[in-house]
Amino acid sequence: MGILEACHSSLYGGHYGGARTAVKVLTCGFYCPTLYKDASELLNHCDECQRAGRISKKNSMPPTTILEIDIFDVSGINFMGSFVSSCGSTYILVAMDYVSKWVEAMALPNNEAQSVVAFLKKNIFTRFGTPRAIISDGGSHFCN
Repeated sequence: MGILEACHSSLYGGHYGGARTAVKVLTCGFYCPTLYKDASELLNHCDECQRAGRISKKNSMPPTTILEIDIFDVSGINFMGSFVSSCGSTYILVAMDYVSKWVEAMALPNNEAQSVVAFLKKNIFTRFGTPRAIISDGGSHFCN
């Protein structure tokens, strides 16, 4: 019983079920004819195991598929500003890849749609390809 208790409730035991505890005893090199019966009996008297109970299928979440997104597939874009004019620029246009967290930024004199299109062509599309989705706040400079 001492070996069973050590394999079940010690720090490395893990409070596993009766069959797994019996297998741990067997892998340690010990054997007893009533090993599986004794292991399940020990499990029934273990206070921690009785308090924890079993995980029921009723409370488990259903499996879901994981959406695979490649690098530079989803980007976010937004304007910062207006700031005090510096070299004629008062806005900063920032685009960030959601997977790699790569940031592209450019200082612009205005926050118009033509500036956004030029930025996307020059800094995003030609360097990284066309992303599947570009997420913005829906401002008028992004709705063109």
